[in-house]
Order: sequence, then C-alpha cells, then structure tokens
Amino acid sequence: MTNSRKASRLDKLDAARRITLNSKVVQQENIEELLSRIITSGNKVCIEGDNQKQADFLSRALLGLDPDKINNLHILISTIGLPEQLDIFETGLASRLDLAYAGPQGFRLARMLKDKQLEVGNIHTYNELYARYFMDLRPDVCLLCGVEADRHGNIYMNGSVEDSSAIVEATAFQQGIVVVQVNHLVEKVRRVDIPADWVDFVVETPRHNFHLEPLFTRDPAQITESMILMGMMTMKGIYAKYLPRTLNHGVGFNTAAIELMLPTYGEELGLKGKALTNWVLNPHPTMIPAIEEGWVESIIPPGNELGMEKYVESKPDIFPVGADGSLHSSRLFAQLAGHYSADIFVGASLQIDALGNSSTVTGERITGFGGAPNFGCDAGGRRHTSDAWLKAGREFNSCGLPRGRKLVVQIVETFQQGLKETFVENLDAMRLAAEGTFPLPPVMIYGEDVSHIVTEEGIANLLMCRTADEREQAIRGVAGYTGVGMKRNKAKVAELHQRGIIQRPEDIGISKLRATRDMLSARNIKDLVRWSDGLYEPPSRFRNW
Repeated sequence: MTNSRKASRLDKLDAARRITLNSKVVQQENIEELLSRIITSGNKVCIEGDNQKQADFLSRALLGLDPDKINNLHILISTIGLPEQLDIFETGLASRLDLAYAGPQGFRLARMLKDKQLEVGNIHTYNELYARYFMDLRPDVCLLCGVEADRHGNIYMNGSVEDSSAIVEATAFQQGIVVVQVNHLVEKVRRVDIPADWVDFVVETPRHNFHLEPLFTRDPAQITESMILMGMMTMKGIYAKYLPRTLNHGVGFNTAAIELMLPTYGEELGLKGKALTNWVLNPHPTMIPAIEEGWVESIIPPGNELGMEKYVESKPDIFPVGADGSLHSSRLFAQLAGHYSADIFVGASLQIDALGNSSTVTGERITGFGGAPNFGCDAGGRRHTSDAWLKAGREFNSCGLPRGRKLVVQIVETFQQGLKETFVENLDAMRLAAEGTFPLPPVMIYGEDVSHIVTEEGIANLLMCRTADEREQAIRGVAGYTGVGMKRNKAKVAELHQRGIIQRPEDIGISKLRATRDMLSARNIKDLVRWSDGLYEPPSRFRNW
C-alpha cells in the first residue's frame, strides 16, 4: 500500500507554494488560483459554516473555480448559513452534501433537494459529524475563518472557536490541507487557538470581518403571554419538581421567556441556588438579568454571540475566559457536556407526532438538527449521579434495574405562525424517507427520549406513562385543537389528568391571569443593555433607539 493521501497532499502543496513563493500568506487576488491547485474533482471539502461564524470569503472564492475542471465535490459543513454555500451545487462544482444544520437556507435546501440539484448524504448532530471527519468523511481540504493570523500561521479566533478545533485537527493530521481566512494579519496573535503547524495557508479578507450571525439573540419585545404561560408551567411543574442544576436551553422565544423570568417567577418559586446553576449555552443576552442576580455558577458555550463580547469578558468566573481576556468556545466539548452532564434539555420542534417523535425536516424546509439529538436524548453511557437524574429515573422505571434518566422537554405552542399545526399524525420526515429522499426518516428527537411535552394546554409527563397507549393519549391531551388533539380519547385523557400525568396550569397553582409581560425581568433589548451596565452591545438590527 502506498501513502497516496500524503503524496497527493505534497503534490498539491508544491503547486500551491509556487503562487505564495513558499510563504503561508496568500494574497487576496491569488486565492482562487490557490484553491484550484489544492482542490481536485471528487475531493471532500470541509467549509467552516458554524452555527454563527461563516468562512464567507472562501465560500465565495470557491465559486470562482471552473466546474469543467473541478466538479463532483463532496461538501462537509456543519451549518449552511450563506447562499454561496448552496450556489456551489447550482454551478456544478459540488454534488453531495453532509451537514448538521441549515437554518436560514433550509427552505432553499429543500427546493434544491426536491429538484435533484444535490444529494444529501446524511443530516447529523454536530458531534456525530465531527466524529465522521476522523473516520469515513476525512476532509481533503478545509476552509476555516479566524480573527487574526501571523505570518507563521498561528490563528486567533476570539470567542468563536466553535467547530474549528475539531475540523482542523481532522484535516491536518489526516494529510489534508488547511486554509484559513482571517480578518487581520498581525505580527503576534492575541492568543493561539490553532497552532501554526496545523495550518497550511492564510489569507487576509478585504472586509476584515467574517460573517457572524447573532443566532441566539431574542428580543424580549416579541415574547407573548402564551410563551410566558408555558414558561411558568415549565418552571413550576418541572424545574421546581426535579430541581435540575445542569441544563441546556435550545434557541427560541419559549426558553428566552424562562431565562427572563428567573429573577422574577423563579425567585418567587425559591429556585435560586437550588436549581439551574450550571449551563451549556451560548452567551444568550436574555441570560444577563439572571447572571446579574446571581443565579448562574458557570456557562460552557458552544460558540459566541455577537454583541456579548465585553459582557462575557467581564464575567471570567462564569464563562471560560482565557488569560488574554477573551472567551474560548468549543462546540465539541459543549456538546459532550450537554449530552453527559446536563440533567435537563428544553427545546422545541417544527413537528411532533402522536408518539412524541419530532423533526425540523419538513416538505418545505430542511432546518436540520444541530445539537438537539445529542442534547435531547437519554445518555446511556452516563454513570455519574445527580438528584434530578435519579428522581426522573425512579419516576420512569418504577421496577427493574435502578438507573437515572435525563429530562428531555419539548415546549411548543400547538399552532405556529399561519395556524400551522405543530402536532401531526405523521411527520413529513416519514414521507420523505418513503419517497427515497432520505434512507432513514430524519427524526430529530425520538419520542422514547422525551420526558415531558409542554404546550399552552398543559404538561404531559411521559415518564409516568406505563404503556404506549398512555403516552399517545397524554400527548393528544395537550395537543389542543390540532387534528392530533381532536382525536384524543376523552375518557383516557380524563384518567391521565386525574393521575397527574397531564397537568393543566390550574392543577399546579398557576393562574393564566398572571401570565403577562410583567413577569419578564427585561421587556426589550434596551432593558438588557441596562442590566449589563452598557457592556452588552446589540447588533444594529436589534436597536430601535
């Protein structure tokens, strides 16, 4: 056997260095030519598209390649955040895609898939995709982005390290080539996040600023009374019952409402210091009041959040802040923490069926999964204990071998915008698999992992259900006036209600009249700035003053 990957790498580097004159620094005007010398047809090209930061300059540079000479590329990307990353397929450069999340490009991705403009290998959870980079999806080339680089190739990424460490290690140590776009070339980087000997080429971008999406910023002004009611039920019916100390909140207004009610309703419930102390979470602006009121001991962030840099740097006891004074994030380790260490995950979905299976892949939109399947499942490998984990385990497994159980909560309104029903008899994911679009139904969180479903109608505690029929009727019992809810067995739902498996707001002492915006510790973005003493600097799109 020959060392073909190594030989290919050396040949590509030899051709590329003729452009750079043996320097690692690439001039902007030469980047397309460099890419054409290191990328060949059929290569696996990993583009750094994270939850928030995007290698935008290099993504655009790819479009300058000639599809008659370079084609059939296999694109590996955790998050498709830019239209250019799908343009690659329309031009004929690429044909196959493996991803974790599509977010803003989800609608277009669904159309392109339907029109057979690309082939999707699999939709992954983040750590699953990173693991495959070291196994059967080894990148031939990876295109990253950073804040600073020196002429040797040392890279500083500020708070947005995110996926970078996993991507570059998988590439650099498996005979791939690493190219990094940076905002600035400097004499000495502020901190070394990626060492020089892992990096082959760097290029300073003309805009001096890579694309960074404030994905986790939620304006409190858009939080409704229905969201506040569901948040109150979650806090009193679940948080106060199990007292989980370690947790993850998914992105969304429902969880933002809970975060803003910690200093108000949470204080009233006596949760401070007893629960919700250690978080896996991006620096959510809606966490500022709770942090200021002393609720939080630690936050491990998967990534950064635009505008939160100064505030985070002022809280080194809570966030992982380096000796240089800036945040260091890691999606890989945050995902591991959320999987093994979190007592509870609270998230949402686009569709939930009568068995509790959920998916963010629909006929019109392929959002993907991100970290939800990893956070939202019971970790079979967990062995350390906590009171919340053990209590949930006892409730779920009243007989048999004792073990703990992770709390996995889906908090959704029964109807979405445009009166689209959240609860459905059959997920679109099932139909897409039956049509051959995917080899397996792209389910985000399997119903067997879900412990509770919270809607404006009440809480369904699935841990207490003893049969599949009870689980189904508990879900139908909180599905309201959707088609799924209207098919409930009224007598069975009444029985489940009597047993406490279904709880309405009034059952746990919550008056709907109290579910007003007065419960929020901040009611708009400007309030969050005040709470932060001016350290939070929201992006311009969120400013109305």
